[in-house]
Amino acid sequence: MVEGGDSSDGQSAKPPSQAVIETVADAEGVQSVELAPPQYESLHAVVDPAALDALFAERPTGAPRPGGTVSFPFCGYWVTVGHDGAVTLERSTESAD
Repeated sequence: MVEGGDSSDGQSAKPPSQAVIETVADAEGVQSVELAPPQYESLHAVVDPAALDALFAERPTGAPRPGGTVSFPFCGYWVTVGHDGAVTLERSTESAD
């Protein structure tokens, strides 16, 4: 994580998509329900939340998935979600279109 970033520790049982919303909302200083269009982009616009959750869900046998991360731009941040549910934010250096 770089200076100015934010993260959640992934120790909760919430789905990764919800953890992303809550972490970004916290970084923005708003409630998670306020992280919505038109002021903020929709998570659906950048990633399929159900697919994100499924990517890190336990296998049908109950076994955890092996390590890995996925990263994507969202609401002015570069978001990285780890296999342990940790969400890390870095401020994006790209300008919005």
